[in-house]
Amino acid sequence: MVKKRVLLLVVDSLGVGHMADVREVRPQDEGANTLGHILEQLPNLRIPNLLALGAGKLLGDNTPARGVYGKLNLQHQGADSYMGHQELMGSRPQKPLLVPFENVIDEVKAGLEAAGFTAEIPEPQLPYLLVEGLVVVADNIETDYGQIYNVSASLTEISFEHVLAIGRKVRELVQVNRVIALGGMVSPEQLRASIERRDDGLVGVNSPRSGVYGSGYRVRHLGLGIDPSQQLPALLAEKGCQVSLIGKMQDVIEAEQAQKLPAVETDLVLSLAEEQFQAIECGLVAATVQETDLAGHAQDVERYGRKLELVDVFLGRFMEQMNAGDALFVTGDHGNDPTIGHSQHTREKTPLLAYSTQFRAAGIGERTTLSDIAATIAAYFASRPPANGRSFLGDIT
Repeated sequence: MVKKRVLLLVVDSLGVGHMADVREVRPQDEGANTLGHILEQLPNLRIPNLLALGAGKLLGDNTPARGVYGKLNLQHQGADSYMGHQELMGSRPQKPLLVPFENVIDEVKAGLEAAGFTAEIPEPQLPYLLVEGLVVVADNIETDYGQIYNVSASLTEISFEHVLAIGRKVRELVQVNRVIALGGMVSPEQLRASIERRDDGLVGVNSPRSGVYGSGYRVRHLGLGIDPSQQLPALLAEKGCQVSLIGKMQDVIEAEQAQKLPAVETDLVLSLAEEQFQAIECGLVAATVQETDLAGHAQDVERYGRKLELVDVFLGRFMEQMNAGDALFVTGDHGNDPTIGHSQHTREKTPLLAYSTQFRAAGIGERTTLSDIAATIAAYFASRPPANGRSFLGDIT
């Protein structure tokens, strides 16, 4: 029997040009082009496989492409990793409220106390909650204004299950896009020392600076109105196919049927993806390279470039090993242009790159949603379609 396997590789924050609506909704992102500007700054960057798959075509290169190439528009508001991943898995984005935590802090405090948790506002000039004396509830200051609240903790002093219970209660009390419960093996003092006020007034833990993403990192993303039963992993599980979620993908996608493998380091994400792919007969391996996004937040062009080179070496090796029933899809979830002048995500189209011996190398233009990848992979496995997206399989086979 011919194996039927798909690798979906999400290079977190790999954008290829600002969305058409940025002048109205995110003027600070006008002119953003994450991949294009990195190549301008690093002309000797070695990413021949990405360029040959079609990324070069997306940037105006006339060299013939080896794969399918196009651009995906974001259907979700802003430029958000969580919603980008939900959209990639086939969910239709809903319209949440955009509310800074300061506006709901009293309501959330009362709700947590009614549920039996202790909650205080330790620094009136900084609107955040300290719950159970250890857990910081505040704005997420790494993404768009008023979209996400973080429930952050030192896991040296409290269990992640306890943190998650607090997060679930906060989720019940608010209507923003997402609540994130997260923790790591940092000290409570280090966590609170990393609380800062952003230029636009949001207050929260600077997660990269706090060190929470390091040893013992745990996270659960709690989204607004997401139905995992209508997403790609559930659809493929219905068909009896195996599903593996790796790296940030397993953090943000809820899929009881999937094998979940946490990883942040790019080398580990890629090696796990290769191992899982080789171990299955029928199924999907979906992996997210997160360190590119961390480099974007740090406005570190060279670090971003180094991570892209690691991805490119992997792609070259992986494509050489692909069989007749295998398919590869590469994309991003938004942008994070390290040259744009701010450290937040950028609202950009993402590349659509695909390769299989069964696919016809061709440009397929721009698609209206990231969900078209989920719809296409579902069609490849002849499963029922996800809640959102239109398959382009018929255009490339």
